[in-house]
Amino acid sequence: MGTGKICLVAFLVLALSVNFSSAKKAKICDRGWECKGEYCCNKTISEVFNVDQFESLFPKRNTPIAHAVGFWDYHSFITAAALYEGIGFGTTGGMLSQQQELAAFFGHIAAETTCGYGVATGGPLAWGLCYKEEMSPDQFYCDQSLLYPCAPGASYHGRGALPVYWNYNYGRIGEGIKVDLLNHPEYLAENATIAFQAAIWQWMTPTKPKQPSAHDVMVGKWVPTKNDTASFRLPGFGMTINVLDGGLECGKGDVEKMDRRVSHYLHFLDLMGVGQQNSGLNLDCGQQVPLNPVTDSTSSR
Repeated sequence: MGTGKICLVAFLVLALSVNFSSAKKAKICDRGWECKGEYCCNKTISEVFNVDQFESLFPKRNTPIAHAVGFWDYHSFITAAALYEGIGFGTTGGMLSQQQELAAFFGHIAAETTCGYGVATGGPLAWGLCYKEEMSPDQFYCDQSLLYPCAPGASYHGRGALPVYWNYNYGRIGEGIKVDLLNHPEYLAENATIAFQAAIWQWMTPTKPKQPSAHDVMVGKWVPTKNDTASFRLPGFGMTINVLDGGLECGKGDVEKMDRRVSHYLHFLDLMGVGQQNSGLNLDCGQQVPLNPVTDSTSSR
């Protein structure tokens, strides 16, 4: 056998050896309903949550009496969500965890933007995404701020899927999503993708350092401290209420808006095929001490 043939045989043996070694170490992921394998292979949001599910969650948003007809749509949500999949939004912990997080996220949005009432056609839980901004605001929500000064003539009333109030919140969230919301707060009511992006950013971002985000709570990444436990702040949907609006809704027993959030979350779990039996514990925050108490008239967002 010539030298060339010997080299070729040796190369092929080495290549087979490397491939065999790599095959033995290949990561195997589990795409089942619950991620039980050593390596989780989470689906994308569009695989977990499709346009038909979006329509079932928000069936009344384009009725003639709604206040944001033609504004909210599935494509805008998926476009915004794709920007956050890489850091875990809707893609953490296997299919069940993914579905729970999306039901929780949309539960908050529906509760904030509903125009449903007790005898509403389709039931009061069918009217989420009825609004895109506060109607007839009675103030500009402009507060003195060196970091986020109000733009001349701008109104910082509630806009978006998780409504944003006050200039300093528009400024902070705008920096987070790299959109100039401080000088152009109207973007949240003009572009549904930006509105969803701002809502997801709020969901993924702690209000203050060393506090959890709603995402961390919902996917099990948050571990309560001794102080949290003593304050009745425990993992569950109720803690996401505390993170997002606890100063106004938590630690006060039964509060209508808090109850509305819980009702939407449970309803959406059913509509998404997960079922209320998989809602988890600690659904409300009625007994929880607020993370960020509100001491004046300002909204926690």
